[in-house]
Amino acid sequence: MEYQEHVAERVCEAVIRASTTFPQDKKDAYKRAIETETNSQARWVLETLLENAEAAQRNHSPLCDDTGIPHILVEAGPDAIVTGALLDAMRDGVCRGLRALPGRPMAIKGDDGQRIAQSEGMYDDPGALEAAPILIRSTQENVLRVYVLMFGGGPAIRAYTSRVFHRHQTQTVIDQIVEWAKDSTAQLGCTPCTLAVGIGRSHYEATALMLQALVDGTYDSQSEMEREITKRVNGYQTGVLGLGGSTTVLATFMKVGPQRASGVRIVCMRPCCCFEPRIASVDL
Repeated sequence: MEYQEHVAERVCEAVIRASTTFPQDKKDAYKRAIETETNSQARWVLETLLENAEAAQRNHSPLCDDTGIPHILVEAGPDAIVTGALLDAMRDGVCRGLRALPGRPMAIKGDDGQRIAQSEGMYDDPGALEAAPILIRSTQENVLRVYVLMFGGGPAIRAYTSRVFHRHQTQTVIDQIVEWAKDSTAQLGCTPCTLAVGIGRSHYEATALMLQALVDGTYDSQSEMEREITKRVNGYQTGVLGLGGSTTVLATFMKVGPQRASGVRIVCMRPCCCFEPRIASVDL
């Protein structure tokens, strides 16, 4: 019980940190964008977004009114033990973090149909919002590490998860991602965004890979394919908040999983908003 309490408190801290803090590499990405942005209105918005993020960190206040849906990824090393009780402690930590933040009340009341229709209203308790199903992966590090990500509604609305007929050409898949991202970023509103992409064999796998791309991605290092996607989407000059300019996308984080002998690739593309990825990790 003592260890479960420790886990709950650590995850609570991660929820608050993810919701209130820009990682340093993201701050640096904003600073680079400010230095190179030639559109004066867009540059002012970038400066304001960074100032607001720094104020949120100082005050431990949410980066955005849409405080998001908690998503958890657990990394388990060779000797780590993950039990049902441990997973329950993580969920308890999420609940505590949402109450302490505080999160925006978003949990819907009722049975299956009532929740879909949102006919019974919402719970007042921010902690009633359940985390998404927990994703677990192995690592060679001798750790038990928990990542907490907070996913807002806007990016979910503008995301795509679908099959792409690749025609045995990588470029065909890249072209489709760029086309989706061009449309999504124009409609998202809260740009600059970070594009998160997962490519797998099923819709579940592609989405799980997209989540892992956000965990593993860094603004300081991009692959050739990631750089191409970022550059091409920025070339459409939607810009910050749709104001034009060269900073529609700060970076692309992409993870490609195992593929099957098939004419299609399943691709998940999420245009994360200007505050995402909201992410923090703790070692237990």
